[in-house]
Amino acid sequence: MTIKAVIFDLGGVLVRTEFPEVRQQLEKRLGFEPGTLDRIVWGGKEWELAQVGRISYEEYWRRVRAALGFSTAQEIADFRREYFSGDRLDDELVDVIKELRPHYRIGLLSNAPDRLDAWLEEEWGIKHLFDAIVYSAKVGLAKPDQSMFHLVLEQLDVAPSEALFIDDFQRNIDAALALGMHAIHFTYTTALQSELSRYLAWGTEDPPL
Repeated sequence: MTIKAVIFDLGGVLVRTEFPEVRQQLEKRLGFEPGTLDRIVWGGKEWELAQVGRISYEEYWRRVRAALGFSTAQEIADFRREYFSGDRLDDELVDVIKELRPHYRIGLLSNAPDRLDAWLEEEWGIKHLFDAIVYSAKVGLAKPDQSMFHLVLEQLDVAPSEALFIDDFQRNIDAALALGMHAIHFTYTTALQSELSRYLAWGTEDPPL
């Protein structure tokens, strides 16, 4: 069946940590053992709750602040700014989406907190590129729960076999494949561009409608 929609993950695909040394230097300066910051920020119950909207993003950071031992709001604000300063939106991949948009419906399926709409609109300016946006805090579910996939497929009005899903976690790829979707395990942008040509009439003069 012809693919009619391409669905992207956000973190680890469209937005990635391009300069991990920033976090390593921050960790060293604060006197933490290697890997500690990522475990505190992403590895606790608080992040799981924030992802599915059980607590707000700001409440999540209040709890992280306590776990880091910071006493003031300014300390955690400075930490957040530095911790994320090595992250970048992949402009090359954004250009790929712009090329695909005239010919395919474009979806975003992300495990993300309740600030995602604002980030897409105000920080990255890419919200308009998506015909459907489904994220975990908004729907109370998280990938690899297949209900998440059903929601984005419904919004895009396509069958599983008509959708191509791109994600950096294998468990999410496996969930999409089990549902009957096509899927690409993202590693880096150049490889994705090559993989896309296997599934899509991308870059040709007469792509499928």
